[in-house]
Amino acid sequence: MQEFIYYNPNGLDFPLNEEILVTNNIEDVKEQDFLISNTSDVNAEVNADEIDFYLKNTKDPVATQIENIYKLYEIAANKYDLAQDISYSQEVSKQLLLITNSQDSYNDFLACINPEDFELFFIKEEMVKSISGMIGNLNVVVDDEGKDVDLNVSQIVWFDAKKEGMKQSGCFDPLESSIEEVVSQLKENINEYSYKKFTTYDSSICQYHERREEICSKCEEVCPTVAITKDDKTKTLGFSQIDCHGCGGCISVCPSGAMDYAPSNRNSIYEMSKFYKNTHPLVIPEKMNMKDLSADLKENVLPFSIEGEKFLDESTFLTLLQLSGSQVIFYSDFISKGSGDAIRIVNDIYQKKYGKDAIIVAMDEKELEEALKTVSFVEDTYFNFNQDDLRKREVFSHRLQKIVGDEDLGQVQTGEHVHYGQVKVNEDTCTLCLVCVGACNVDALQADASDNTLRLNPSLCTACGYCEVSCPEADCLTIEKDVINLQPAWFKESILAKDELFPCVECGVEFATKKSVEKIAKMMAPIFSADPVKERSLYCCADCKPKIMMQNYYDQKNQGMTNAR
Repeated sequence: MQEFIYYNPNGLDFPLNEEILVTNNIEDVKEQDFLISNTSDVNAEVNADEIDFYLKNTKDPVATQIENIYKLYEIAANKYDLAQDISYSQEVSKQLLLITNSQDSYNDFLACINPEDFELFFIKEEMVKSISGMIGNLNVVVDDEGKDVDLNVSQIVWFDAKKEGMKQSGCFDPLESSIEEVVSQLKENINEYSYKKFTTYDSSICQYHERREEICSKCEEVCPTVAITKDDKTKTLGFSQIDCHGCGGCISVCPSGAMDYAPSNRNSIYEMSKFYKNTHPLVIPEKMNMKDLSADLKENVLPFSIEGEKFLDESTFLTLLQLSGSQVIFYSDFISKGSGDAIRIVNDIYQKKYGKDAIIVAMDEKELEEALKTVSFVEDTYFNFNQDDLRKREVFSHRLQKIVGDEDLGQVQTGEHVHYGQVKVNEDTCTLCLVCVGACNVDALQADASDNTLRLNPSLCTACGYCEVSCPEADCLTIEKDVINLQPAWFKESILAKDELFPCVECGVEFATKKSVEKIAKMMAPIFSADPVKERSLYCCADCKPKIMMQNYYDQKNQGMTNAR
């Protein structure tokens, strides 16, 4: 069975790859299922609008078109195979709450519905105290003459809704579209509401998860709904996939890469980017509606279709840049906080190295037209390596190291939503207790037992500051935040502190660093100064310390008995 189909009732002027079934008669294939189709007219797992968009607008010669169309099918198939966006469903009843202060809105809504389709409740806006839950299970606390009353409904229609009311799934404002569209959506949701998993999460490298102090909760801050919540007591995050809009804004601001985008994760972006060698990638989010978009695609421009518009970060941008060897056009009418910071950072890097921007942002068709004219290849920037399963910071570090090479390109500033930094340690006060190493869950800080050193790879540091608040020593560890040094040393482990091991004065076994023993001895010596054995115990290992203390006890006891005789 063929997985790829191209359907066009008008046919094609040239043949496609034999892996693609081409037809102009829908009747021939209406009973068949396919993996990738160019149109929703055919039963397929994926409808790749980018195929017809490319064919309609490209200036590539026919031979290149044939090759690129097959690429677009392969890209869509790779995206489908690597996606982690599992589908779910939620039961939805007919219970519907209407919220409005306008009698006209009330009458207009009633005129558009069949009373048998819904079990309708009505309240005025001032009665609403709070809304919680999700579509199919929404709880509305209503002020009924001074008493709190709970209303449990499946969906809500709220005319001119307040911002907090639209954070939950299942709440609709007809003023944002139309009453007819909302009613159609309400009816479609009844019985079963389908939704997808848009995010994945790795708590082991999260900069918020179970930490003593709040260091980071950027994902929760930028989430426009209640899809991400935080518990400040336990320092844990909660995720409601049913409330997630799939925008991906949380992904781009996640410093460590603990969050990833399920429809197109980092591995997926990498695999798709491989097809863009020697092309100019035109990144187009789904919301930009390629079906109705006309653009003069000069030779070698190839669309890169994505679902969300906000999830791209500095590592995914750099992956696409280096695997294409070209500038990248990003066509979107909105740039998220994280993606905006990432674009500026990568553009600053490219300006220092190559004298041109890496990413050309186009926010309307006029800007897109100009971007398509100016986009160009960037000489000697192609670079590939196996980055499967590497963390976000590791990918960015490896790719940035290739750009820097042996040069000193100065510094770039990071920003409000994307953070990098440089840990600095006062070696005079550091005892190598290694609390900072335990606090770092991205492996930027490491201990090397072979030479008793504390080491830092600054290119992996998220500048979260948890090592700083965890360090028990005063004036010891600080972080220079929001800076990337474009120098070879930035990508290598540097020694922050070093010490010798101290041998136990009894058995000679090395058991701690010299500085830590000296620090404790200095603190306790005044207290133990009247007892030489206790004072000596400060310089003993854990095995010898109780031995000499016990021996001292028996010696004193025997001495007392002797004196008594």
